[in-house]
Amino acid sequence: MERISEQNQPIRPATALTAGQSIGRAVRNGGWLTAERLRVYVGLLSAASLIGVLILWLSGSGLLDNAGRPIGTDFANPYSAGLMAQRGDAAAAYDYATQYREQQALFAAGLDDPDDLPFYGWHYPPVFFLAAATLATLPYIPALLIWLASTFALYLAAMRAIIANGAANGMNGSLAEMRGALLLAAAFPATFVTVAHGQNAFLTAGCLAFGLALLERRPWLAGIFIGLLCYKPHLGAVLPLVLIAGGYWRSFFSAGVTVALLCLATLMLFGIEPWPAFLESRTVTRTIVLEDVSTGWFKIQSAFSAVRGFGGPVALAYGVQAIVAGGVLIALGWLWRGGATPASMAAACIGSALITPYILDYDLMVLAPAVAFLALCGRVKGFQPYEISLLAFMWLLPLIARPVAQYAHIPIGLIGMLVLFGFAVRLGLNEMRQTAAA
Repeated sequence: MERISEQNQPIRPATALTAGQSIGRAVRNGGWLTAERLRVYVGLLSAASLIGVLILWLSGSGLLDNAGRPIGTDFANPYSAGLMAQRGDAAAAYDYATQYREQQALFAAGLDDPDDLPFYGWHYPPVFFLAAATLATLPYIPALLIWLASTFALYLAAMRAIIANGAANGMNGSLAEMRGALLLAAAFPATFVTVAHGQNAFLTAGCLAFGLALLERRPWLAGIFIGLLCYKPHLGAVLPLVLIAGGYWRSFFSAGVTVALLCLATLMLFGIEPWPAFLESRTVTRTIVLEDVSTGWFKIQSAFSAVRGFGGPVALAYGVQAIVAGGVLIALGWLWRGGATPASMAAACIGSALITPYILDYDLMVLAPAVAFLALCGRVKGFQPYEISLLAFMWLLPLIARPVAQYAHIPIGLIGMLVLFGFAVRLGLNEMRQTAAA
């Protein structure tokens, strides 16, 4: 029987209700994420990830890891293409059969059957031969380590520039807090995904972060970094729009000149042949890698891939992707009329990932500058309700995006990016209204 108080009112379990309210309040204001918890969580996750990468690499044989794949898996792609470019045969890298034979010869020592080697196709514009051919002058392992170390340094330098912008705009933080922010950037889970795959996401995130962080102070240099993203153009496609909308014409022209010079250098070093070969290969890349989701739909974090993962037809997947991309471009065009604010720069980073149908989990490195821009904005102006919890979830997202999609069939990467993009846009529009009112 339910106990009755002296006022004839039922006595309810107040303790349980208070606990629920306390949890909700902690999630709303971010009080659950104390400095001590943050240090412990980040330390444990980073140690586990680093140990996992080392075990993967060091327990294999020769240039192969313990799963029978090249160490740094995807790095086999630019390295083998770079070897072909050095021999004056850059155009052949776009022929899958020819490049596969190159990779089989490169890793033959650790293979019982060369056909057991997974294939890593070359899908990049010819400008990326400039980096690939340079790296291929070194043995494979030193080239991989130099590639990861140099691009990681670029990424950290870019994140430091974002933190410095926060300090310049009134963020009162101690030196220890500044170092802590940089450590969070270094331990971002996509870092370990990028290292394990030998991928170029550090370069992408570094160029994107520098390109946005330097817009106001050094617009010409910002344009150079933006122009460098032409090696992976689908992740820089939103930038011309935001530069035009914000009136950053010096950066716009600087980016254009950078792209032109890179194309000219590629043409002089490797000839005209790689360009038509690249354009011709796009059809095969689109149909096999993207539309047939041979890569695995759960690895690709786009609206297109989510539709295909649920069994939707290609036409529907393209339609949904077009709707998402169109909405993102309209929002960014409207938001950037107010200039390069932390919220608009965060939205540009997230939008660069949302508009493309082809974005892998390691490409979620572009979320690191987005989280940093929003975190620094919160430190200066105060965090919005649920913002700290949302940023903590987005920091963790690259670690869980692939397994949650694969085993739970939930495109959590796409969902998280859409939520964060909406949050950044709302924050930016509020800033614009406050500025107009003032």
